[in-house]
Amino acid sequence: MSDTAALTDVEQKSLTEIPHPSLPEGSSLYGSTKVFPDYQAENGETYFTLVHGIAHESSVSFVAVLQATRALRKGFETAIYFYGPGSLNCLATRGFPTTGTSAFPGEHNINNQLKTFIAEGGKVYCCRFGLSLHGAREEDLIEGVIPTHPLDVQDALIHYARKGAIINSTYQL
Repeated sequence: MSDTAALTDVEQKSLTEIPHPSLPEGSSLYGSTKVFPDYQAENGETYFTLVHGIAHESSVSFVAVLQATRALRKGFETAIYFYGPGSLNCLATRGFPTTGTSAFPGEHNINNQLKTFIAEGGKVYCCRFGLSLHGAREEDLIEGVIPTHPLDVQDALIHYARKGAIINSTYQL
Protein backbone atom coordinates (compact mmCIF):
# COMPACT_ATOMS: atom_id res chain seq x y z
CA MET A 1 0.00 0.00 0.00
CA SER A 2 1.40 3.43 -0.91
CA ASP A 3 1.85 6.19 1.66
CA THR A 4 -1.11 8.12 0.18
CA ALA A 5 -3.35 5.07 0.68
CA ALA A 6 -2.10 4.25 4.20
CA LEU A 7 -4.89 3.96 6.73
CA THR A 8 -4.94 5.79 10.02
CA ASP A 9 -5.37 3.75 13.18
CA VAL A 10 -9.01 4.90 13.42
CA GLU A 11 -9.71 4.00 9.76
CA GLN A 12 -8.13 0.56 10.26
CA LYS A 13 -10.19 0.00 13.44
CA SER A 14 -13.41 0.98 11.62
CA LEU A 15 -12.55 -1.24 8.65
CA THR A 16 -11.88 -4.34 10.80
CA GLU A 17 -14.55 -3.78 13.47
CA ILE A 18 -16.98 -6.13 11.71
CA PRO A 19 -15.43 -9.13 9.92
CA HIS A 20 -16.03 -9.35 6.16
CA PRO A 21 -17.60 -11.14 4.60
CA SER A 22 -20.01 -11.71 7.45
CA LEU A 23 -21.53 -14.62 5.52
CA PRO A 24 -19.91 -16.67 2.80
CA GLU A 25 -21.22 -16.16 -0.74
CA GLY A 26 -24.33 -18.23 -1.38
CA SER A 27 -25.63 -17.98 2.19
CA SER A 28 -29.41 -17.67 2.45
CA LEU A 29 -30.51 -14.33 3.82
CA TYR A 30 -34.26 -14.83 3.45
CA GLY A 31 -36.75 -17.68 3.51
CA SER A 32 -38.25 -19.02 0.28
CA THR A 33 -41.83 -19.79 1.35
CA LYS A 34 -44.32 -18.48 -1.22
CA VAL A 35 -47.47 -17.38 0.64
CA PHE A 36 -49.96 -17.03 -2.23
CA PRO A 37 -50.82 -19.65 -4.86
CA ASP A 38 -49.05 -19.44 -8.23
CA TYR A 39 -52.10 -18.22 -10.11
CA GLN A 40 -52.40 -18.89 -13.83
CA ALA A 41 -54.71 -17.01 -16.18
CA GLU A 42 -58.18 -18.33 -16.62
CA ASN A 43 -59.73 -18.25 -20.08
CA GLY A 44 -59.93 -14.68 -21.40
CA GLU A 45 -58.23 -12.92 -18.47
CA THR A 46 -56.14 -9.85 -19.20
CA TYR A 47 -53.36 -7.92 -17.48
CA PHE A 48 -52.64 -4.26 -18.27
CA THR A 49 -49.72 -2.16 -17.06
CA LEU A 50 -49.34 1.62 -17.27
CA VAL A 51 -45.77 2.95 -16.97
CA HIS A 52 -44.97 6.61 -16.33
CA GLY A 53 -41.42 6.15 -15.00
CA ILE A 54 -38.16 6.86 -16.79
CA ALA A 55 -35.62 4.17 -17.50
CA HIS A 56 -32.69 4.19 -15.06
CA GLU A 57 -34.28 6.71 -12.68
CA SER A 58 -35.48 3.86 -10.49
CA SER A 59 -36.36 0.21 -10.79
CA VAL A 60 -40.10 0.98 -11.11
CA SER A 61 -40.29 0.80 -14.91
CA PHE A 62 -38.14 -2.30 -15.24
CA VAL A 63 -40.03 -4.16 -12.50
CA ALA A 64 -43.33 -3.27 -14.21
CA VAL A 65 -42.05 -4.82 -17.45
CA LEU A 66 -40.87 -7.94 -15.58
CA GLN A 67 -44.28 -8.28 -13.90
CA ALA A 68 -46.06 -7.92 -17.24
CA THR A 69 -43.77 -10.57 -18.74
CA ARG A 70 -44.58 -12.91 -15.86
CA ALA A 71 -48.32 -12.32 -16.36
CA LEU A 72 -47.92 -13.06 -20.07
CA ARG A 73 -46.16 -16.32 -19.26
CA LYS A 74 -48.98 -17.23 -16.87
CA GLY A 75 -51.35 -17.06 -19.85
CA PHE A 76 -52.82 -13.58 -19.46
CA GLU A 77 -53.46 -11.45 -22.54
CA THR A 78 -50.98 -8.77 -21.55
CA ALA A 79 -50.24 -5.21 -22.65
CA ILE A 80 -48.00 -2.41 -21.39
CA TYR A 81 -48.74 1.27 -22.06
CA PHE A 82 -45.88 3.77 -21.73
CA TYR A 83 -46.87 7.41 -21.44
CA GLY A 84 -45.39 10.73 -20.34
CA PRO A 85 -41.69 10.33 -19.54
CA GLY A 86 -42.25 6.56 -19.52
CA SER A 87 -42.35 6.75 -23.32
CA LEU A 88 -38.56 7.05 -23.27
CA ASN A 89 -38.37 3.40 -22.20
CA CYS A 90 -39.45 2.39 -25.71
CA LEU A 91 -36.52 3.94 -27.57
CA ALA A 92 -34.29 1.65 -29.60
CA THR A 93 -31.74 4.47 -29.85
CA ARG A 94 -30.48 4.15 -26.27
CA GLY A 95 -26.72 3.66 -25.95
CA PHE A 96 -23.37 5.36 -25.67
CA PRO A 97 -21.27 6.09 -27.60
CA THR A 98 -23.39 4.34 -30.22
CA THR A 99 -26.92 2.96 -30.25
CA GLY A 100 -27.08 -0.51 -28.80
CA THR A 101 -23.80 -0.12 -26.89
CA SER A 102 -24.25 -0.20 -23.14
CA ALA A 103 -22.29 2.51 -21.34
CA PHE A 104 -22.93 0.66 -18.06
CA PRO A 105 -24.17 -2.82 -17.14
CA GLY A 106 -27.94 -2.98 -17.41
CA GLU A 107 -28.40 0.05 -19.64
CA HIS A 108 -30.38 -2.07 -22.09
CA ASN A 109 -32.32 -4.16 -19.56
CA ILE A 110 -35.64 -2.53 -20.45
CA ASN A 111 -34.93 -2.63 -24.20
CA ASN A 112 -34.05 -6.33 -24.06
CA GLN A 113 -37.01 -7.21 -21.84
CA LEU A 114 -39.45 -5.31 -24.08
CA LYS A 115 -38.11 -7.19 -27.12
CA THR A 116 -38.64 -10.47 -25.24
CA PHE A 117 -42.14 -9.39 -24.15
CA ILE A 118 -43.15 -8.51 -27.73
CA ALA A 119 -41.59 -11.70 -29.14
CA GLU A 120 -43.61 -13.76 -26.64
CA GLY A 121 -46.89 -12.14 -27.73
CA GLY A 122 -47.28 -9.10 -25.46
CA LYS A 123 -48.43 -5.74 -26.78
CA VAL A 124 -46.51 -2.54 -26.05
CA TYR A 125 -48.10 0.87 -26.59
CA CYS A 126 -46.22 4.17 -26.49
CA CYS A 127 -47.75 7.65 -26.32
CA ARG A 128 -46.62 9.91 -29.15
CA PHE A 129 -47.08 12.99 -26.96
CA GLY A 130 -44.80 11.48 -24.31
CA LEU A 131 -42.17 11.03 -26.99
CA SER A 132 -42.60 14.59 -28.23
CA LEU A 133 -42.14 16.05 -24.74
CA HIS A 134 -38.56 14.80 -24.82
CA GLY A 135 -37.75 15.30 -28.49
CA ALA A 136 -37.86 11.57 -29.20
CA ARG A 137 -38.96 10.43 -32.62
CA GLU A 138 -41.52 7.77 -33.46
CA GLU A 139 -39.07 6.09 -35.85
CA ASP A 140 -36.73 5.55 -32.87
CA LEU A 141 -39.15 3.12 -31.19
CA ILE A 142 -38.19 -0.49 -30.53
CA GLU A 143 -39.56 -2.64 -33.34
CA GLY A 144 -43.08 -3.81 -32.55
CA VAL A 145 -43.96 -0.94 -30.17
CA ILE A 146 -47.33 0.52 -31.17
CA PRO A 147 -47.42 4.36 -31.22
CA THR A 148 -50.61 5.87 -29.79
CA HIS A 149 -52.46 9.18 -29.72
CA PRO A 150 -52.34 11.16 -26.44
CA LEU A 151 -56.08 10.66 -25.96
CA ASP A 152 -55.58 6.88 -26.10
CA VAL A 153 -54.15 6.71 -22.56
CA GLN A 154 -57.56 7.11 -20.93
CA ASP A 155 -59.39 5.05 -23.53
CA ALA A 156 -56.88 2.21 -23.23
CA LEU A 157 -57.49 2.18 -19.48
CA ILE A 158 -61.27 2.08 -20.07
CA HIS A 159 -60.82 -0.64 -22.71
CA TYR A 160 -58.86 -2.93 -20.41
CA ALA A 161 -61.02 -2.15 -17.37
CA ARG A 162 -64.12 -3.18 -19.34
CA LYS A 163 -62.34 -6.42 -20.24
CA GLY A 164 -61.91 -7.03 -16.52
CA ALA A 165 -58.13 -6.70 -16.68
CA ILE A 166 -55.88 -6.73 -13.66
CA ILE A 167 -54.45 -3.21 -13.90
CA ASN A 168 -50.98 -2.35 -12.62
CA SER A 169 -50.28 1.37 -12.77
CA THR A 170 -46.78 2.59 -11.99
CA TYR A 171 -45.98 6.26 -11.62
CA GLN A 172 -42.71 7.94 -10.87
CA LEU A 173 -42.26 11.59 -10.09
